[in-house]
Amino acid sequence: MNWTIEFYKTKMGNIPVREFLDRLNPRQAANVIEAMDLLKTFGLQLREPYVKFVGDKLYELRIKDPDGAYRIFYFASAGKKFVMVHGFVKKTQKTPVKELAIAKKRMKEYLNG
Repeated sequence: MNWTIEFYKTKMGNIPVREFLDRLNPRQAANVIEAMDLLKTFGLQLREPYVKFVGDKLYELRIKDPDGAYRIFYFASAGKKFVMVHGFVKKTQKTPVKELAIAKKRMKEYLNG
C-alpha cells in the first residue's frame, strides 16, 4: 500500500503548501508533484537526493528545477501518511532557520490538534 499525502491546514483554513504550489509556474509545480509521487510510492525508503532528514521528525523533500530549487518540509504520521507543512524556494546553500522554524511550528500545531 502506498503512502498518502495530506496538506497542513491552518485554523483560518489556509493550506500553505497548496498556496506555495499555486505560486509556481506549471512546469515547476509539476516537478514538485512528481517528487511527491515518488514519496508516496517509496515512503520512508526514499533517500537523498530527493529527501533529507532535518531533525525533530521533519524531512525535506528536495526538488531541482532549471529555475531553482524548491523545498517542502513534511513529517510522517500514523496510517502511512505524510503531512506537508511548509514549502519555499531555496536561494542559499544552507536551509534558512526562519523556514525551518515555520515548519516546526506548523508540525507542532498539527500534532497538538
